[in-house]
This record gives sequence, structure tokens and C-alpha cells, in this order.
Amino acid sequence: MTPFGRRVRELREKRGITLAQMAEGLGVTPAYLSALEHGKRGRPTFTLIQGTIHLLGIIWDEADELVRLADLSHPRVTVDTAGLDAEATLFANRLAREIDTLDAEDLRRLGGILDEAASRREPPA
Repeated sequence: MTPFGRRVRELREKRGITLAQMAEGLGVTPAYLSALEHGKRGRPTFTLIQGTIHLLGIIWDEADELVRLADLSHPRVTVDTAGLDAEATLFANRLAREIDTLDAEDLRRLGGILDEAASRREPPA
């Protein structure tokens, strides 16, 4: 499941909307929507994201979160390390090879490291 798919499913179920009802409202098949929720389809289109936001009646921060999650939800990721340090290539290849062995806590810790690195790059407010 992708982050976008998981969040859409949570919001849909919280509002009591079935997969078939949502698919009809978005003009897609239930099979497509199910595949999108389960990460078997690529990143959703802008139109589908906006339709989902409208159909679920979400605004502001929740809508921004859904757009952000859609951007981070491509199930087949490509990492281009050309021109980077050899350590970056080594890390990208190890991650690709070993990601299926990481549990939720491992993934949270790695995400925390990325967040920390990103905050060091941001200019002070």
C-alpha cells in the first residue's frame, strides 16, 4: 500500500463511503481504485487527486497532506545517483535490496534521519 492509498482508504472508510461509491464518483472502476489504494498503480493524476479531495470533502491541511502523499506514492521508485558520491550509490542499492526486510520501526528511524538531514539544509527562519 502506498502512503496516498492508505490515507485515501482511511478517509473513505471514516466517511462510510464504499470503494464502489468512490470509484463511481471519481469516474474510475472499482478495480482501478482498489489497485491505487494497494499500490499496484502508479502515482495518481492531478485530476484524480483533486476529485478525491472534493469527493471526500477535505480542505486545507488535509488536502495539502493528500497532495504531498500522492507525490510520495509512486510504487516503483527510481533513484538516480549519477554524479553523487559512491556512498550514495551504495546506500541506494542496499536500500533497494533490503527494504523488504525492514520493519515499521526501522523505516521510521530512517525517515527521521532524512528529516534531520533536510532540516540542516533549510535556511534558518
